[in-house]
Amino acid sequence: MVDRLTVDRRSVNMSRIRSRNTRPEMVVRRLLHAAGYRYRLQRKDLPGKPDLVFGPRRKVIFVHGCFWHQHEDTTCLDGRRPKSNTGYWHQKLHRNVERDRQNEDALRAMGWDVMTVWECETEKTGAVGLLERLRRFLDTPGPKCHALPMRAASKPT
Repeated sequence: MVDRLTVDRRSVNMSRIRSRNTRPEMVVRRLLHAAGYRYRLQRKDLPGKPDLVFGPRRKVIFVHGCFWHQHEDTTCLDGRRPKSNTGYWHQKLHRNVERDRQNEDALRAMGWDVMTVWECETEKTGAVGLLERLRRFLDTPGPKCHALPMRAASKPT
């Protein structure tokens, strides 16, 4: 299949793709903030820089774009691969999915509970359904937190 866009137009489109403050991420953030949940954004010290981090709860949420992270739900049309330059896209998108899996495994090994919200869920489930799913995740006790080592008691002088 021939690409319908010129090289210049494709370059402009690709340059506008962002990794933070995306429309789906903003939908999730607004829902959670309005519901009273507070979070940190993209903590760099955690694998994969999760979009939302709920430190005391030991929970993280990734908001994934269906195309870039290859949503496998058959009802999601945004997760389909392009028909042009298939070798490049297969390799690129496969690496993204593999990296996501490794990051989630690393977070779970560190004692974090992980949830993924897909872009299509922010559009079709409606705010009520998505908020209920988010609440269930956040309000359910997660994995046991790793205890921090106790500080040595200071000696009285």
